[in-house]
Amino acid sequence: MGILEEDVAKVRDSTDIVGLISQHLQLRRVGQRWTGLCPFHAEKSPSFSVNAERGMYYCFGCLAKGDAITFVREIEHLDFVGSVEHLAHKAGITLRYDREGQSQDRRDRQELVDAMKKAVEYYHEQLLSAPDAARARGYLRSRGLTGDQVRSWKLGWAPDNWDQLARHLRLSSDLLAKTGLGFINRRGRQQDFFRGRIMFPIRDVNGDPIAFGGRIMPGGEGGKYINLSETRLYNKSKVLYGLDHAKADVVREGEIVVCEGYTDVIGFAAAGLPRAVATCGTALTEDHIRLMKRFANRVILAFDADAAGQAAAERFYEWEQTYEIDVRVAALPAGKDPDELARTDPEALAASVAEAIPFLQFRVDRLLNQSDLSSVEGRARAAQTALVAVREHPSELIRHAYTMRIADRTGLDMERLLASKGRPTAAAERRPPTEPTTPRAASPTGSVAERDALVVAVAAPQTAADYFDEVLFSDDDYARAFAVIANSATIHDAVEQADPETADLIARLSQEETNATAEEAFIRLVQTAAERASHRLSRIAQHDDQDEALSSTRLMRHRTLEQLRDMVGRGDLEGAVRLETAMELLAWLLEEAVVEGSQSYE
Repeated sequence: MGILEEDVAKVRDSTDIVGLISQHLQLRRVGQRWTGLCPFHAEKSPSFSVNAERGMYYCFGCLAKGDAITFVREIEHLDFVGSVEHLAHKAGITLRYDREGQSQDRRDRQELVDAMKKAVEYYHEQLLSAPDAARARGYLRSRGLTGDQVRSWKLGWAPDNWDQLARHLRLSSDLLAKTGLGFINRRGRQQDFFRGRIMFPIRDVNGDPIAFGGRIMPGGEGGKYINLSETRLYNKSKVLYGLDHAKADVVREGEIVVCEGYTDVIGFAAAGLPRAVATCGTALTEDHIRLMKRFANRVILAFDADAAGQAAAERFYEWEQTYEIDVRVAALPAGKDPDELARTDPEALAASVAEAIPFLQFRVDRLLNQSDLSSVEGRARAAQTALVAVREHPSELIRHAYTMRIADRTGLDMERLLASKGRPTAAAERRPPTEPTTPRAASPTGSVAERDALVVAVAAPQTAADYFDEVLFSDDDYARAFAVIANSATIHDAVEQADPETADLIARLSQEETNATAEEAFIRLVQTAAERASHRLSRIAQHDDQDEALSSTRLMRHRTLEQLRDMVGRGDLEGAVRLETAMELLAWLLEEAVVEGSQSYE
């Protein structure tokens, strides 16, 4: 983990979980709990519950659960260390790291990030004030970018000089090369990678700068855009420009918009749609899809999605099936890119996203719209071309539905088209069928006393561990949950260490209320276990053989059980006497479990 355990506990205990979560959603107090609409899935009725006393949250809709650290991990998409550091910074807590956690690898990465931060600030200051950046400032104004946007996105200017950045940063040659910001030239001197370009800092999902994209000024030499070479920090196939800005809105809206250019992303944000990202000079990859799936299930392509051709289509369909995402296309006006549309007609840009259509529908409509449907021959050719696109989809039902759509548009016979549509592509045939959803296991069926006892155990794990025992729980799920709680220092540790189903049960029970003390819950639990044991011994006695010694022994055990059970059930006994008798009854039940080979009292 890296951070000392006591510091993690200090951060967790000092965080007001209600105040933290209230920064992201509206909570309303209901009894001892707080409820609201879950931030992790779309819902109209509140199913998200927060227990301030126990520092836990649980969603009865999507089953999200955890503590303050878990919430920050999920909502900010940080790793464990990052979320603890985030909360520690807000609470003013200085963290300590163990030697193993503060590894050389982590220190090396931080050194690279620190160098990149300095480069971002240097390039940004150059753009804002350097005389040789005047032309760049004018160009950005001509493209509609305001001073606020330049500052918000930390745009910069790389001077048209051989080594100005290197001289300013004063990095070692090794570190300069590792960041990709420069290299050693043939004369053995440090030289900058970017020269005479407008700089767009590229950040990872946590907001750390990891690379740059540089745009040449109009009329300049070289490629229009160049990106930093791949480094330890930067893998362009796994990074999306603007995701650090966009992720909050992406999660809130459940969709992410993918553009081609950096200025498109900035334009979307300016138009009130801050959920756009861009690839960094590459085609969309599976790693990009996997990254986006962490935040949303709907991916909207805001570029010419048809230009990639059949190979891209097959990838999109495969990704839809594998990652359970919905790929759609924003129907932008012909000849307009998002950057331009954001300046001239932001309402149209918003409408293109709101009215985005499925990828296959976009392809079929595009093909039919570009065809001559005024003659029989033209309609036949259009239908045949569109059917080729439809065949690429792996779902037979979807292929059938779009074939109907083609028949309707072309006026051709549906049966003829179905007969000619053929089989799906080889790539589609190779895809495994979608696995059926595994039904969720039923809730535990233990008695009310067992459930109440487990609620007490969640509220006071150490106290409950002193009283309860697994043998008192007839339900395996409850017994397993209690075992995890009894062997964990805190309820948070129990949730982290348990298997998924047990963790879900513990988190769910953390949102339930009880007025019972541990002693009261223990007495009821023992009574319930004694009832089961009594029924079991009665059934055994009915099938006893003729061994009088064995029958006599069982009868004595049964009478002892009945006496102890009756004493525990007497309400006129003093609390201490009743509790002591319950302890004696527990000892009897534990012994009985051993005698019977730890069999259930059912």
